[in-house]
Amino acid sequence: MGSCGTWTWQVLLSSLWLCVGSSQPTPSGPMHSPRPQLKFRLAGYPRKHNEGRVEVFYDDEWGTICDDDFMLANAHVLCRHLGFVAATGWAHSAKYGKGIGRIWLDNVNCAGSEKSIGDCKHRGWGNSDCSHEEDAGVICKDERIPGFKDSNVIETEQSHVEEVRLRPVVSGARRQLPVTEGIVEVRYKDGWAQICDEGWNSQNSRVICGMMGFPAEKKVNRNFYKLFTERQQLNYRLHSVSCSGAEVHISMCTFEFYRSNTSAACGAGMPAVVSCLPGPLFTASNGPKKKQRQQQQGQPRIRLKGGAKVGEGRVEVLKSNEWGTICDDRWNLLSASVVCRELGFGSAKEALTGARMGQGMGPVHLNEVQCLGTEKSLWNCPFRNITQEDCKHTEDAAVRCNIPYMGYENLIRLSGGRSRFEGRVEVAVGTGDRDQPRWGLVCGEGWGTLEAMVACRQLGLGFANHGLQETWYWDASNVTEMVLSGVKCAGHEMSLSHCQHHGTNLNCRKMDTRFAAGVICSETASDLLLHAPLVQETAYIEDRPLHMLYCAAEENCLSSSARLANWPYGHRRLLRFSSQIHNNGRADFRPKAGRHSWVWHECHRHYHSMDIFTHYDILTPNGTKVAEGHKASFCLEDTECEEDVAKRYECANFGEQGITVGCWDLYRHDIDCQWIDITDVKPGNYILQVMINPNFEVAESDFTNNAMKCNCKYDGHRIWVHSCHIGDALSEEASRRFEQYPGQLNNQIS
Repeated sequence: MGSCGTWTWQVLLSSLWLCVGSSQPTPSGPMHSPRPQLKFRLAGYPRKHNEGRVEVFYDDEWGTICDDDFMLANAHVLCRHLGFVAATGWAHSAKYGKGIGRIWLDNVNCAGSEKSIGDCKHRGWGNSDCSHEEDAGVICKDERIPGFKDSNVIETEQSHVEEVRLRPVVSGARRQLPVTEGIVEVRYKDGWAQICDEGWNSQNSRVICGMMGFPAEKKVNRNFYKLFTERQQLNYRLHSVSCSGAEVHISMCTFEFYRSNTSAACGAGMPAVVSCLPGPLFTASNGPKKKQRQQQQGQPRIRLKGGAKVGEGRVEVLKSNEWGTICDDRWNLLSASVVCRELGFGSAKEALTGARMGQGMGPVHLNEVQCLGTEKSLWNCPFRNITQEDCKHTEDAAVRCNIPYMGYENLIRLSGGRSRFEGRVEVAVGTGDRDQPRWGLVCGEGWGTLEAMVACRQLGLGFANHGLQETWYWDASNVTEMVLSGVKCAGHEMSLSHCQHHGTNLNCRKMDTRFAAGVICSETASDLLLHAPLVQETAYIEDRPLHMLYCAAEENCLSSSARLANWPYGHRRLLRFSSQIHNNGRADFRPKAGRHSWVWHECHRHYHSMDIFTHYDILTPNGTKVAEGHKASFCLEDTECEEDVAKRYECANFGEQGITVGCWDLYRHDIDCQWIDITDVKPGNYILQVMINPNFEVAESDFTNNAMKCNCKYDGHRIWVHSCHIGDALSEEASRRFEQYPGQLNNQIS
């Protein structure tokens, strides 16, 4: 062994294993055959020493565990087998690569206190209906069990690669972000080492670019780098790298390590150099020409929704002019990477199942997507069409993609908060002493939820819970200068610097630090959706006598002309309908104001927890309002919930208000203010629009689905409401057809 120049490691098979002796009790019962010896190991990459695919040695053969019904309690038992005190998480869908051999266990169900995985309920050794695409993994707490004998650990000399970077050498590129070209280096001990490029090909470059957050690779001027590296002190670590191009990490390719005492490494080769093509969001020329080019290419047929960060979210696809989701059956990193690259990001970091990015709406379009990883588009991958029984939105697939490092998080920080998720916003502008950034405050005037969303995204802290215009209670920093004012964001930006602002011309009336902007961030957020079919099914006209509308007038639920009416005689014509508002997000929807500031309305005998919860509008086809109504959130509560979800909010007895995840609040058509006053509207064709949370008063993961629109025809006596849909549920072409709808000539709606 000592005379060899290299050690060969098949990374996918290299592993850490531990032996569990036969002294463990053998469970009784017909499902469990006796086992003289069980061994366990962690395998697969990319991973750290305390995580990986779980492999079990049983009956003289190594095998894996299926992820069906897998849960944290199973991971606790397995981590203890491996010498760790507990588990912090688990992974599904072969996150650490597919194993080989038998799948020994399936449908494992542990309580968490068992001494052996064999003591848990399961289908029996070797009895499984799974494939290796469903291999389970665990993430163990990095703390060893005291006195645990780990003499059976096969120690290897860092036999895997965890961290990779591109080191730019061109002088102009060193300061620019993102870094798209450079020498590929891997973390080794306390420094960085190079990869020999003998046998290096475009598939290897594709894998590196995917890790760096780029969708594709391009050719590089190798001669320039050869001249540069001849003058450099090099420290080679890897050689003979061979990737197929579908891997999400170089550790999943095959390669060889150099021994530390090898001299004359890499022979006639040089360090591997890669050049990557950035996606549209990360190109330097991110201007009008780019937008024009995108319009020429047509609307994309895939998008991400509900994610806090750029490059993550629930996967939605456009089919038959309607957006829908993908079922998570067989969803894995290969398919997720095709999605990520198609959208202009790198390979996938995670393929998420079980609606981890919130539940979608509309149809579930695709099931059992099985990409090879090299496809240009998800639509080139084999998939199964959905039948009604196949999948629900609780099984919506999602992704987290690798994105280029932009350094935005270094230009913002929070101060004074009780935790890292809250505080006064401080931003870096220009440079101060010794080229250090100069930190300053953001003016709180006009600061709201959308601006807070961008700040939390830039900080990497998820969603915004609140955007605060006064932060006197967080006055703990020596930063006192206002450096940014007039910040106005759309909500999707990656950095506050991308939002509109006053630039160097500060315009802030309240310059005192107590009026500096602040945020409270959260890893999860609510997401409200209106059930569009119910509006269509329940809409009707009522002529309501004025003597029954005194309370409604007090609540401003009638049009302004009602003030000139001959009260209590006459009537108002009302378009009434029911609205059912679902919370499909990952956090409860709670009113921003605490109950101490809710307003009691004597007339209706209830509290208002939000000034405006919904806007109801009748628009002409060109968008002009001809009637409007608003719905004060007089009571937010859980009217009904999905199966296995418990109601948490109730209005009775001054109870807590809100909408629980998986529940909905129903406003029936026959309650006050659940209408639009159309007394002054002339007969014609119109658009009915309902907007939830119109002032963005409460943070949500997605505001683009808060509007619902319907076509309606009013003939002066009756109204027909049809084609109701959530604002972003249709393709651009279908939305244009809706907006340009010529109107009904009769009451026959096809």
